Amino acid sequence: MKKNLKKGFQRESRLSAVLHVSLFTTVSLALFFLVHCRPYRIYLLPLPSEIERIEGYVSIKITEDQGSARSKFSFLFQFPHQGRIEVSNVFSKTLYQIIVDEDRAVFTLPSKKVYWQGEEEEIIDKVLGFRLNLYEMISLLCGKWGDKELDVEGEKSMERWSLEKDGKGRIISGRRGELKFNVKEFLANTPFPRILTFEHPLSRGRLKILSINFNQPVKEGIFCLSFLENYERKSWAEIEKMLNDEN
Repeated sequence: MKKNLKKGFQRESRLSAVLHVSLFTTVSLALFFLVHCRPYRIYLLPLPSEIERIEGYVSIKITEDQGSARSKFSFLFQFPHQGRIEVSNVFSKTLYQIIVDEDRAVFTLPSKKVYWQGEEEEIIDKVLGFRLNLYEMISLLCGKWGDKELDVEGEKSMERWSLEKDGKGRIISGRRGELKFNVKEFLANTPFPRILTFEHPLSRGRLKILSINFNQPVKEGIFCLSFLENYERKSWAEIEKMLNDEN
């Protein structure tokens, strides 16, 4: 009888310990997701009369013949010819960076200290699955096409696009050749898209703005490419192989 009671007590103790560990794990996971997975804050007001810089975070899903991929990226664009995009995976690990500074554009792998240099449209194609120049990508994220004084590149871009507006004058869809996009949701009563879809013969996807801000001070040299002196230049085929190995 005493042995049975002793065994029962031991089983209850072990069960209690398991329950405590399970509870601790559950609470820890809940706290982790509350801290790390809370929604990004959308900054909207007051909107500046003139936008010089725009920055924020985006989540994106792209589907191609080979399958689907999800990622998120931070972006910082300074008008008219500077941009920085940092792409990370679902675990917030940086996969690669794109930096455009005037007439130079590079695709970097910080973990390998290597880079590939190409044309703006070539490099942005690696993120979205279709070619856009920097002006077009800024316009897509801002919902503003041709509202600012255009340079030659901007004028050429506008000539290629057919855009549709709603009753409030907001861009709700656009087409350029075989590429088209549709705005599914706007940020409050602004022209800025919150959710948009895009479709191209080679890919299709969904892009969602997680946070956005305007004209914030930026770190000096944020677009500077002098750090490439410590990087090794590679071909795109070599970069692509490194990316596949990491994934």
